[in-house]
Amino acid sequence: MSIQRINPGKRMSDICIHNQTAYWAEVPENLQADIEVQAQDLLKLAEGTLAQVGSSKAGLISATIYLKDRSLFDGFNKIWDAWLPEGKAPVRACIIAELVNPDMLVEIVFTAAAGDQ
Repeated sequence: MSIQRINPGKRMSDICIHNQTAYWAEVPENLQADIEVQAQDLLKLAEGTLAQVGSSKAGLISATIYLKDRSLFDGFNKIWDAWLPEGKAPVRACIIAELVNPDMLVEIVFTAAAGDQ
């Protein structure tokens, strides 16, 4: 069994890759912004991670989205829907959760095909 861990630490790795599948989580950097800006920020980071593992938005397999509050759902979906390529949506779950940082409005755990896409 071969697992590639990118930037492994004691508590977590930035990305894990196994059997040409990448697993990682993204959080927004700008925590003072509203949900739309935080979502755009996070999804831009996700694009960078996808490129790093040799993939693209079309290679997304699944996304588990954690929102701080139900009232953020529509604003998040506006950005999410515009970001995804037509016909390439991954499997998705959206959960309302108490996030560790009270200023963080969204966090997403991704799974994507890795390698030349």
